[in-house]
Amino acid sequence: MRRRIMATVVFAALCTVSSAQSGGVLAPDLPQGFAGLWSHPYLTGFEPPASGPGPITNMSRRPDGRANFQRLVGNWRNPVLKPEAAQIVKRFGDMSLNGTGYETPSNQCWPGGVPYVFWDFLLEFLPGKDHVTFVYRHGQEMRFIRLNSQHPAHVTPSWYGDSIGHYEGKDTFVVDTVGMKRGPYAMLDMYGTPFTDALHLVETYRLVDYAQAADSIERNEKENTHAGGGWDYDPAYRGKVLQLTFTVDDPNVFTTPWTATITYRPSVDPWPELICAENPHWFTMESESKIPTAAKPDF
Repeated sequence: MRRRIMATVVFAALCTVSSAQSGGVLAPDLPQGFAGLWSHPYLTGFEPPASGPGPITNMSRRPDGRANFQRLVGNWRNPVLKPEAAQIVKRFGDMSLNGTGYETPSNQCWPGGVPYVFWDFLLEFLPGKDHVTFVYRHGQEMRFIRLNSQHPAHVTPSWYGDSIGHYEGKDTFVVDTVGMKRGPYAMLDMYGTPFTDALHLVETYRLVDYAQAADSIERNEKENTHAGGGWDYDPAYRGKVLQLTFTVDDPNVFTTPWTATITYRPSVDPWPELICAENPHWFTMESESKIPTAAKPDF
């Protein structure tokens, strides 16, 4: 397991930045219910839809039927994958079956992009006057969503893409993202599913009653393994939940757009203040890991 360093000032600094950018006060007309720390402590995270095209899932299963996080073997037979993409997923799965493992943004401490980062256990939703900030569990993974804006005519690719968002009433927040940068470990999920410059992601966050999300929660319990730890929720909680439904479209990779959900519940644990530390020692292979290295000095 990769080492982590405690960074007690990271989250405080992020909150200070967000507060400064939003004028230090939350605008009174912005929806208040979204703000806070939301928990979804499951591996590998995506909740398959009740029907229709869905995400790549793990062909390797634990005895209880859930996805086996210790052996990531993506279902390369999923009909949403075009042949070339299917072969890429199969190649990663074969590496996992052979016991060699493979490099991902998570284990190499590189930005994951979206929807990859949705596997993370925590989401801090920080609303501002003209933007919304998303902070994920490791602290340095952040997204800034401009409110009521448009994508530029020529998007400069970035790790989390160019994201614009808008509220629909008091209980729905919609985010549209394009321009995802592809690094050395570019993948949409932990199974190595690729993406291209044509990737387009639409996220819809809804505050819904627990009963409305019960089916998704049940599908998640059957598919994914509960991680627990210092980022959990109250299992007896039956109030409002934050449900993310996202649609992924990349015609160069997929035969059709596909959809998945993530259902967050309020976290009962404080922010864990973790950060993914660069570590030159790759944990399942003999080679050194490819930590980010500057091509030339900064100064």
